[in-house]
Formats: sequence, structure tokens, C-alpha cells
Amino acid sequence: MTYLMAIDSGNTHVKWGLHDGSNWLEQGTLAQDKSILLQHEWKRLPIPHDIIISNVSSIETKKKLSEFLSCWKIKPRWITPLAYQCGVRNYYADPSLLGSDRWAALIAAWNWQQKGCLVVDVGTAMTVDVLSDTGEFLGGIIVPGFELMKRALTTNITTLQNQEGELSDFPNNTANAIHSGTVHALVGTVKSMSELFSINLGHIPKCIISGGASQQLMSELNMDASVVDNLVLEGLVLIAEENSEIIE
Repeated sequence: MTYLMAIDSGNTHVKWGLHDGSNWLEQGTLAQDKSILLQHEWKRLPIPHDIIISNVSSIETKKKLSEFLSCWKIKPRWITPLAYQCGVRNYYADPSLLGSDRWAALIAAWNWQQKGCLVVDVGTAMTVDVLSDTGEFLGGIIVPGFELMKRALTTNITTLQNQEGELSDFPNNTANAIHSGTVHALVGTVKSMSELFSINLGHIPKCIISGGASQQLMSELNMDASVVDNLVLEGLVLIAEENSEIIE
């Protein structure tokens, strides 16, 4: 049995999974500041035959992950977006400058949907990317995610920093006003992109959502949408399977 280790190294978390070619055998998530614990988790796993990584964190994070993975004596493959891969054409001005996590998510979404859709990742930031009916990535937007947007509003207000707030139609306190405003802002962003894309597409696109706050967004998003867990990891498996040229 051969195994693939796929790693999604983001701004705040590292997500990983061990895949046997058909199914995920194990998956895990750790905050970047606790990533030292990955060494313990990975040492107990079967030895993978291949390692593929999307890293949108720092160079220091890449070095740290390389050290953790050195126990397997396997050279990891660090993906860089290409102009075309796995059925998806990349229309970014410079394809290589697209976030590798966004690229892997687009590939997974196309494989799953095979039709025009919005690919939404709700993490530290929220990205809303547009994928055409013929598998063309046309572009997308980036806005602060739930927690980042809230922190921007409460950083200098000590009394609000530990207040969660609740969604309300007409908030009558500041904590609820900030929480509700954040939800409306992110939901409104997705709906606005959907309406804009519908004109170009000729039909209302489905929305594929992933990321740590996906359920929170989904609960307020009144449109055709599905939550797909670990979309980036799914895309990494597809990239590895195609055995395309991967730039280090």
C-alpha cells in the first residue's frame, strides 16, 4: 500500500491528511503556533511515498515543516499554481502569484462540480473565486474573515475584546452590532459576487464553501451552496495524481 501525505499550511493553521489513493486514512489540524506537535503526530503514521504541500505562510514556516518531514527522508513537493492543471485554466495576471491554497481549492471544486461556481474559503481571510462553466478561473476577491474583521473593530476597545456577540436583525448593543455587521458583510460579499457572476454566466452559480468558518457562513447564506471540508487537501490529491510539473 502506498500513501500520499497532503499538507495545507495556511496563515493560522496547518491541515494535513494521509491518503491511500481512494480514501483519507487520517486527517488533522493544528494551529501554526502549536505546529511542533506535528512531529509527534506524523511519526506514528505509515511512511508516505509522496508528500505534497501548499504553503501560504512564511518562509520560516516552510523551513519548519521541512524539518518536521525530514524523518521520512522524502523530498516534499511544494506546489506553485500553473497556467493550466487538472482541467482548470488559470487567468490570474501572473498565474504563479495566485495563492497555492486557492489554486488547489479551485481544482477540487472543478473536479467535484464540473460547472460554473463560486469557490469560497472562509478562514483568516475570505476568498471568493470565480470558476466558469468551462473550468476557467476568471479571478476573485479577498476580504478579512470573521475574526479578523472583528479584531479590526475591537483592537482598541478592551471592554469588547472578549465579547462574542450574537446575530440580530436590529442590534441594540455594540457586541451584537459588530457580530451582526461582520456576518452581513461577508454574506453580502458572497451574494454580490454571485449576482455579478450570474450576468456573465447566464445562470445562478452554485457556491462551494470551505474553511474554518464555513458553517457559520452557510447558516446565513440563502443560496444554492454546499460545504466541502478540506477542499485544499482534496485539490492537492488531484494535483499529485495528475503528476504534473510542480515548481519548488
